[in-house]
Amino acid sequence: MPAIDHVASIESRLHAVQARYSDIEERLNAMGTSYDAKLAKELSIERATLEPIVETYRKHQQIVQELSEAEPMLRESDSELAEMAKAEVQRLRSELADCIERLKVLLVPKDPNDDKDIFVEIRAGTGGDEAALFAGDLLRMYMKFAEARRLKTEIISASESQAGGFKEVVLGVKGKGSYRLFKHESGVHRVQRVPATEASGRIHTSTATVAVMPEVDAVEIEINVSDLEIDTYRAQGAGGQHVNKTESAIRITHKPTGIVVTCQEERSQLQNRERAMQLLRAHLYEAKLREQEQAAATARRAQVGTGDRSEKIRTYNFPQDRLTDHRIALSTGNLKGILEGELDHVVDSLLAEEERKRLAGDAVA
Repeated sequence: MPAIDHVASIESRLHAVQARYSDIEERLNAMGTSYDAKLAKELSIERATLEPIVETYRKHQQIVQELSEAEPMLRESDSELAEMAKAEVQRLRSELADCIERLKVLLVPKDPNDDKDIFVEIRAGTGGDEAALFAGDLLRMYMKFAEARRLKTEIISASESQAGGFKEVVLGVKGKGSYRLFKHESGVHRVQRVPATEASGRIHTSTATVAVMPEVDAVEIEINVSDLEIDTYRAQGAGGQHVNKTESAIRITHKPTGIVVTCQEERSQLQNRERAMQLLRAHLYEAKLREQEQAAATARRAQVGTGDRSEKIRTYNFPQDRLTDHRIALSTGNLKGILEGELDHVVDSLLAEEERKRLAGDAVA
């Protein structure tokens, strides 16, 4: 049976997944009075990850069994029974093919950062005031997109421009799948439009840089306190009356790398310091990932691009009402809707391309 042969190459991996799933089930059930909350959480998360694979493989085995019972009926002398068996076999073979494709996708290693919370750093690039306005447009787009996906957002730090918009703004996004949904936004975004202040109707080209960084804990990234220079200052802008009375804002400089992070949105200096440290760890983790990619030409670099900030990834052309993502040659209209958070088609297309390349890479391996 050809369909079954296709699964033979991954049979050992499927058996290993089944064995691990059973082991986790037994360990969770055996905890009893010696319940370890931390271990139980880790095992439950792993079980949830393996469960779709196990369920799909069980369905695969069930269909194989049903096929083995239905195929002999194709040779029935009763033409009516043989015709019914033919229809049943066709249905089962189609379901089996779907199962196998599903298993292939499920077995491709996922990006370990996909479910992490993130920081989205947006910086105005070339274009002066218009670039700062565009950075503000991107911030609003991401906040609305996150809200539609039921993710929580908060502004960590912001430096507003005099004409409106932002010179730089850092957005925190929390919720399962945050990194997965936003990771392909890293890079240079270019906008082509006529600014409101342009009397002659001349089209201006401006840019903004986006960096998406997964939030990591202290175990993943260790920071030596002696490497830090920590300053406090009075917060600027909106945030409540306290911002003008106390030096609650925090600026942390990581001396070995020169990375500077700030946070002023929380109400206390302690809260701002903790949030700034989380942002610093995210920056260092991103730098570590980039270094690994450049040094070893890792699978992730081959699959989803370098994420280099100098890489122009997307153009927002207002005169033509067209968004173009240069990495996948995607061109679509409805710029107004997209900037209001209707980014699903673009994000889904990028994720589909990532999955296609992951599958191709897995097949080669």
